[in-house]
Amino acid sequence: METIRVKDKDFELAIPAEKILIEVHKLAARINEDLEGQNPLFLCVLNGSFIFAADLLKKVNIDCEISFIKLASYQGTSSTGDVRTVLGLDGEIKDRTIVIIEDIVDTGNTIVALVEQLNLFSPKDIKIATLLFKPDAYEKDIHIDYIALEVPNEFLVGYGLDYDGMGRNLESIYSVVKND
Repeated sequence: METIRVKDKDFELAIPAEKILIEVHKLAARINEDLEGQNPLFLCVLNGSFIFAADLLKKVNIDCEISFIKLASYQGTSSTGDVRTVLGLDGEIKDRTIVIIEDIVDTGNTIVALVEQLNLFSPKDIKIATLLFKPDAYEKDIHIDYIALEVPNEFLVGYGLDYDGMGRNLESIYSVVKND
């Protein structure tokens, strides 16, 4: 198994790039079918989901738009539990179908905070698409509409996910090696 080092931690290959792209393309096909004729607005949550959003939107062939929002809730390898909006939404979302694009859904704190904020603008519908979902960590009741891959509750890096800002550029996804 391939092992890499990011900053001061070792990570081992968890999901190869080829598998990621296969699942992202399957997700795009579902979205194309489900949202045909709705002209959804894809809302990419920065920084982590930018690579996922780019690969997903390359395969979405329905009329749509994309915008970006930046939220923060992580410090190092753990969630702070405090979600802050860093860069706000620009553009009209009233009566629109919104698809939130997340890199990873674990506790659900970011999703809840973002959905609460978006509901203030009266969208028609809010859907959630995530590359990775940690069912063992998820604590909320909001339904996740589109999940590419379910993963164990481990710290991951690569394909947009970072460890203190590093490792986003890795094509594959790696899990932290626990040194006992």
